[in-house]
Amino acid sequence: MGAEEALELLDRLVFDHTGKHLDIVQRVILRSAWEDKKQTYQDMADLCRYTEAHLKAVGAELWHTLSDVLGEKVSKSTFRAAVERFGKSQQSSRTTPILNSAVNNGKPQEPDYNFVGRDREIAEINSLVNCGAKIILIQGKGGVGKTTLARKYLKAQGFYLLELWMAKEPQNIGSVESVVEEWLRGHFNEEPGKEFGTNLDRLRRKLRDETRKTGVLIDNLESALDKNGCIIPDRRLYIELLRVLADPTLQSVTLITSRERLYESGVDVNFYALKGLDESAWQEFFAIRQMKGSLTARSQMWQAFGGNAKAMQIISGVIMTDFEGDADVYWRENRDDLLIERELEHLVSSQFDRLKQMDREAYKLLCRLGCYRYQDVNHVGIQGLQCLLWDVPEQQSKRVIKSLFDRLLIESRKGKYWLHPVICTEAIARLRQSGEWEITNRKAAEFWNNSVTKVADHQNALMALEAYHHYMEIGDFEQAANVIIQGRQNRWDSVLSLGVLFTRVGLLETLIAVINPLIQNLNSECHLSILHNILGRAYHQIGNISGAMDCHHKASEIATKCDFFQEKVSSIFNLGLCYIDLWEVERANYLLHSVKNLVANNKTYYQYVVYSLCCLAYLESSVSQNNHVNSMLEEINGGLRNDRLTSWGRGVSLLFISLTYKNLGQIETALENCNEAITHCRYNEFSFLEARAISCLASLYREQGEFTIAINKHQEAITSMTKVSDKCNLAKAHYQLGLTYQRIGEMKESQDNFNRAIALFNDMPAPKQVEKVRIAMSY
Repeated sequence: MGAEEALELLDRLVFDHTGKHLDIVQRVILRSAWEDKKQTYQDMADLCRYTEAHLKAVGAELWHTLSDVLGEKVSKSTFRAAVERFGKSQQSSRTTPILNSAVNNGKPQEPDYNFVGRDREIAEINSLVNCGAKIILIQGKGGVGKTTLARKYLKAQGFYLLELWMAKEPQNIGSVESVVEEWLRGHFNEEPGKEFGTNLDRLRRKLRDETRKTGVLIDNLESALDKNGCIIPDRRLYIELLRVLADPTLQSVTLITSRERLYESGVDVNFYALKGLDESAWQEFFAIRQMKGSLTARSQMWQAFGGNAKAMQIISGVIMTDFEGDADVYWRENRDDLLIERELEHLVSSQFDRLKQMDREAYKLLCRLGCYRYQDVNHVGIQGLQCLLWDVPEQQSKRVIKSLFDRLLIESRKGKYWLHPVICTEAIARLRQSGEWEITNRKAAEFWNNSVTKVADHQNALMALEAYHHYMEIGDFEQAANVIIQGRQNRWDSVLSLGVLFTRVGLLETLIAVINPLIQNLNSECHLSILHNILGRAYHQIGNISGAMDCHHKASEIATKCDFFQEKVSSIFNLGLCYIDLWEVERANYLLHSVKNLVANNKTYYQYVVYSLCCLAYLESSVSQNNHVNSMLEEINGGLRNDRLTSWGRGVSLLFISLTYKNLGQIETALENCNEAITHCRYNEFSFLEARAISCLASLYREQGEFTIAINKHQEAITSMTKVSDKCNLAKAHYQLGLTYQRIGEMKESQDNFNRAIALFNDMPAPKQVEKVRIAMSY
């Protein structure tokens, strides 16, 4: 009888006697004492969060209760023998095997509330048996519920149970000869012979008995396996037993539980991979125990622990004992330390320890895989595993990876690989202690850099950024900066930095979150100037104008001091755009003219001439200073064909041109440019810019008297801007919608939208924009 079977039996007996199940502290004491009767309460306290005094108090009451239910006085050192005697007396007193687990002395059996969510698995195992399977190896991670499932199946199907529990250490595994002798003597009332072969034949005849179905449970077979999945040399005779149990003429079924696969060509074994419980089973388990807490917390726990049944039982016991049944409080306090419970930590660490002993290369790979984050990009390709085997010959790498698969220590699906969060937690801890933390992260960063050859969407961008996280982990901040600054092929322009590409695909908050901690640690002024400019553009795009201006000022100061011409031009131009949004017209004019003058004689930066002219034409037409606007537009229309313009720059230019023609009263030309801007944005998937162009289109329809279409377009733009948190342009869109409602006499809607615009502009703050709205409200 194994520890789990004993706990299940005692839980049932205690429940029948007291109406209460064993709690987590009682289970800790029972499991510890079962596995080592010499273990003291202090030894137990060292392995869990409870004090020696508390364990002694609980133990004293527990032994008193067990003495009552077992019918004899027991203690920490004697209860195992008493439980085994009780179990054998129950089994020998049966005149017939169990026919149905729902029947108990003619009365309905109490439902087992510790066993949930395995109906499908039982049905699938039964299907294998009905198809003639004689040996089924149930493979799964530690704690997933292999043994419980196997025992429940055998009992539910009415099998008379023979059990073989493998010791955890190979040297403690008993001989197969003694196992067979015990089965013959204790379960079939037959005296064994002297020869092992003779006893196997006798066992075979007994298992052919059609009057009694026998279920054999071999638990924890991995202890008897070597690194290749074969029975260890000292216990090769177990193969002969397995050959007997695989005999198709037997009336028996053998279920083997193991964390690892068995590879013995002479034994016919069916494999059944057992996954964690599904989420509904976890929810049911917690609901049965009437625990408080949200479905969200339970769902997050289920996901973090992969539906592991042992984790479910341990955590629920802690919640009931230490957190007054409140799952939310437990999860809030412990979600960042998945292995805080000692039993869980031991469960996971034992898998690592065995792998380290059996396959050193696979162990190192498992630890190294802890360097990956599995967050924004939640998997790696096979190359992500191979790059971490830098010290293993290429022809052996597949065998090392397969070793992890065979032990179910790595998750995979359709060429995507990742570690379960609990396994990853242990892998990280061991990798940090191994001395390989830096080199592993460098290899991983190189893998990500080589994986993304072209950025076409936000997923590509996030994959490319993974290298940044690895460099940050090891404090190589200059290399982390290079990840963001380095030019990359993309779907829009020839080469753009990853930081700029993040603004293209709308990952603005992510970009802000990674640059801010980086610039605090950089020494390179070139890197600082570039990153401040990129950060400023991201702030500007989400409407944080003051943050944007602060970044661009810093970029300009560094660029001027160090004579970084590109960054100097870029930072001044970006400051000009900020002042346009604040409606500081004179300051914007000054800066944009400065940019135009800086690059006037430098063809390399001609795009900034076009960009500046577009903005200047818009500003001057907005304040009715139209003397130079037409000549500007003429040069702009020629410059739009210049290949120095980026796709984003062309989209912005078309939008400013449309707004300029609107100011000039040339609505048809404005519409033509606006529709071209929208088409350009949709082709390039510039959702931010497209929303601004749609708002412009709405105002043009207003000027044409198409008010219904105008209002629909205003609302479409506002919806898009709200989704992407484009605060500044959202304020402008509400202002434009207010003007449209004002034009048709809908004054309440007009005032509402003007007020929303004012609130957003005040939040920036942009007092000149507020003043402009208030003037419009007074009409």
